[in-house]
Amino acid sequence: MKTRLTIVTVVLLLSSMFTVKAQTLESKYGLDSVQTVLNASLYVEMVKQKNYEEALPGWRYVYQNAPAFQKTTYIKGVTIMRGMLRKTKNPKYVDTLMMVYDQRIKYFGKDRKYPEGWILGRKGGDLFNYKRKHIPSVKEAYGILKKSIEMQQLKSEAKIINYTMEASGILVKAGEIEPEEVIDNYLLFMDMAEKKKKAETNEKKRENIENARLNVERIFFKAGVADCETLSNIFTPKFEANKDDMVLINKILRMLNRQECEDGALYAKVAERKYELDPNADAAHNLAKMFIKKKEFGKSKGYLEQAIELEEDADIKADLHYKLATILFLQGQLSSSKSNALKAAKLRSNWGQPYILIGKAYASYSKKYGSSALDHQKVFWVAVDKFKRAKAIDPDCSEEANKLINDYSRHFPGKEEAFFEGIKNGDVIKIGDWINESTKARLNE
Repeated sequence: MKTRLTIVTVVLLLSSMFTVKAQTLESKYGLDSVQTVLNASLYVEMVKQKNYEEALPGWRYVYQNAPAFQKTTYIKGVTIMRGMLRKTKNPKYVDTLMMVYDQRIKYFGKDRKYPEGWILGRKGGDLFNYKRKHIPSVKEAYGILKKSIEMQQLKSEAKIINYTMEASGILVKAGEIEPEEVIDNYLLFMDMAEKKKKAETNEKKRENIENARLNVERIFFKAGVADCETLSNIFTPKFEANKDDMVLINKILRMLNRQECEDGALYAKVAERKYELDPNADAAHNLAKMFIKKKEFGKSKGYLEQAIELEEDADIKADLHYKLATILFLQGQLSSSKSNALKAAKLRSNWGQPYILIGKAYASYSKKYGSSALDHQKVFWVAVDKFKRAKAIDPDCSEEANKLINDYSRHFPGKEEAFFEGIKNGDVIKIGDWINESTKARLNE
């Protein structure tokens, strides 16, 4: 009671400062400035105390009689309605909550920080959360969330994207939307996550984006439209009816690539058709992936070389060189493998995998190098050098690099064998042939 009297006293003192003006419902203070300020002060104090039931009358007065008064009316309105929902479980408060968001859009939808698209995301998210078991409400929420993302684009919050993906999963199982729509959402959200992560420099925020991406992926798989057979069933008739539609062709290939379905009949047809229509770097790369999946490395190599020649994006080109280096390694063409791995590393700094591959190529050549057992063992020094380089520049490689370092360090020459060639720990040793590297001797006991 003391708090209420204090608020009333302060408001009455302030009211004497207001000049009498012709006021309307659309005015900032509504029809009665004194009542507006009084009721606003009262309900805000009740919200602070989490006494949402007593906050309702004051809040309702401001909401109905001074809708343009302040953004706080709608921020606190959401808090009040959520509080009343928790307390009463009465669904009428969900309807009121939706009205709160709608009126906020009407009066404050042009706010620069929290515009209409942002408000719609919160509205759709609440409707989805409170009525996720009611399919018509889920469908309504889904439409609101989609509109929010369309307006917000890369500014869309992660939780809004997750709600949208989750809602689409529920709706496809209920037969309310087509599986292709779930796939379209998935591709869009994966692209958005990739762009946001690339633009973000804060490591914590990058981690949050990655967690959101993984969550979208989890929801997508749960929707039941992600396996290769289902994708083939969805897209085969569409492709057969539209074999010249490059938008559809690219969508199919992106989806099949993401789900690693490159060895299926549909992938072969679509990849070959794209190459016929537009034999660019991407088309050649798709065919290369198909042959890699089928382990037809001879065929894949030619398409990879063509893709490298045509590709202009340095990051993609790095991937292509690395794939070619891997194939050459498997075929025993170790010098060419090393050459392509170095090109990949040069195109993408701080990438450790090319150095891991070079180290493996060195190690696999050990028995062919030199003429003695000691010569063979010397090669492990340069192999381990490359594993250490990978680990030093790329933390993602640490686990694999450490294992390889431990495995191959055991094969270093022993002191006794090295003694007869006059080699001591720390001596600079040249490893010749196509390896052509200098290293330091490290001898086992």
